[in-house]
Amino acid sequence: MLPGPVLDAHGRQLDQVRLTGLSATGFHGVLDHERAEGQVFVADVTVHVDTRRAAASDDLAHTLNYAELAAEVVQVLEGPAVRLVETLAEQIASAALDHTLVAAVEVAVHKPSAPVGVPFVDVVVAIRRDRVKLPSARFDPAAAPASSVATIGAPEPVAPVAPVAAPLPVAAPVPAAPTGTAPLPAVDAPAPVPAPPVEVPVLEPSDDGPATGILDAIHLPEPDLMDRVPPGPVQAVLALGSNMGDPREILARAVEDLASAPGLEVVKVAPLARTAAVGGVEQPDFLNTVVLVRTTLAPRALLRVAHAVEQEHHRTREVRWGPRTLDVDLVTYEGVVGVTDDLELPHPRAHERAFVLAPWAEIEPDAVLPGLGGGPVATLAATAPDREGVRWLRLDWTSGEGGARP
Repeated sequence: MLPGPVLDAHGRQLDQVRLTGLSATGFHGVLDHERAEGQVFVADVTVHVDTRRAAASDDLAHTLNYAELAAEVVQVLEGPAVRLVETLAEQIASAALDHTLVAAVEVAVHKPSAPVGVPFVDVVVAIRRDRVKLPSARFDPAAAPASSVATIGAPEPVAPVAPVAAPLPVAAPVPAAPTGTAPLPAVDAPAPVPAPPVEVPVLEPSDDGPATGILDAIHLPEPDLMDRVPPGPVQAVLALGSNMGDPREILARAVEDLASAPGLEVVKVAPLARTAAVGGVEQPDFLNTVVLVRTTLAPRALLRVAHAVEQEHHRTREVRWGPRTLDVDLVTYEGVVGVTDDLELPHPRAHERAFVLAPWAEIEPDAVLPGLGGGPVATLAATAPDREGVRWLRLDWTSGEGGARP
């Protein structure tokens, strides 16, 4: 409908879910006959969302329920009357953005029977709204239904109410007749007598009956996939790169920092690869390597360790794909394929990065990259788009020895 992609916080284009041809009879318009007789309105709605997490989990809870959204759009079309199609479009956009997964929405409202006065095919109002440019009108389902405009008539006659009889006068109080009995003398109340102590039994839970209680009804949600701690050590792959300062020294110290992190064991360190920078930013060549680790940390906790090592070496994120002192990426984590707001496993671009694949294949020739676009790492390295940018590999680089090979 409207040109231009919608990007997420990382500059990646979001996916789209389109609902077209949603129609309903509404009583919207400026003219009296429009609000009395009604006419058909049609809406097309495109929402911009990230569908990767839902696709990876195959779970409706991680995506937009477009059946619910369709019902909400029809409710707006059938709902309380407004004068302008522009207002109707804003209300539909507001209903769509009430879904937290929706980053932006495009709405086109068709009024094919609009009173234009000349031959025409359609009248369409199209808008785009997002989390910055918010809708200017909200839908209020609690307002009076639009159809009431056509059905309200004269009020029903009210039956006359019978007059209420005047209250009877209250008679004056009559004094009680004398009984001829002398009044009883006042008697002092007896002193209280303490009751004997009663032993209250102490109730204890029984092992015979079923356990009951509030906790039995509580179902705690499972932790996020990226926060699940593995039952034992698992393998993960980290990719390191640097092209500022002394890159070889920075990478060597970064490997030492990773090895000293709790819950982390460095198993193998790949050869050092000198590679041309990718991304179009003019900058020096990178030195890259890959580290195989065994860890008892959850994926997100491991990512935090990687970021902490970056910060230790004064990493800044000012220019995307720009020069940096240190870059530490989590490429794979054993047994985990999924997408969350802050982490995607495997790394979404690992399958096309020779500067990751080539060093990795040197220390794990039979490695397989899981997920979409994955496959044997050695094969992916040989066919990666940037494979010509790998200038050489230095084998035993951590000790300062070892020759380079093309």
